[in-house]
Amino acid sequence: MGVVTRDVCTAAEETDAEIISRMHGDPAVFDAIFDRYYLAIHGYATRRLGRDLADDVAAETFLVAFDHWRRYDTTRQSARPWLFGIASNLIAGHQRAEARRYRALARAEHTNTADRDSHDGPAEQVAVRLDAQAVRGRLAAALEEIAPADREVVLLVAWADLTCEEVARALEIPAGTVRSRLHRARTRLRAALGGADPTATGEDFE
Repeated sequence: MGVVTRDVCTAAEETDAEIISRMHGDPAVFDAIFDRYYLAIHGYATRRLGRDLADDVAAETFLVAFDHWRRYDTTRQSARPWLFGIASNLIAGHQRAEARRYRALARAEHTNTADRDSHDGPAEQVAVRLDAQAVRGRLAAALEEIAPADREVVLLVAWADLTCEEVARALEIPAGTVRSRLHRARTRLRAALGGADPTATGEDFE
């Protein structure tokens, strides 16, 4: 039992780069990368595309990563930006589905607001719930209007919790370009939400 515990601790302390380097001798150790990041990738895909497509995108992300692990730059200790970059490329192939999701969420805001009097429960709780739905609806509408390249950056920052430098690595673009796109997207979102910055709170649709 003591040996097993030591092995588990050692694996937990390894960097992603060290794990990927060991794949030359044992490709099966990639399971550790999957275990570390699957939930994060799946959650991000769910926010972007909904649960139905998220399963496929998350699974494909790790299949692509496994197929291309030899190209990974092992001077980069964390594989998180690399994996989110792969996921972003796959999500980009579903732009129409993403746009439909945002439009549906925006429409739901108007439906819920119009149906305010039909909700059960204390008036204060109903008001808070509907206000939150309204914010999500306006956020969805704003995201649908933002240029795809700007939306990609702002959501990697807000929902994937990447820094500007990590987004640059994920998308393989200059960090200055990331900052410009992020500024543009935040400006549009603040205008749509009355000055609030949803990227500061990780505002979600769920």
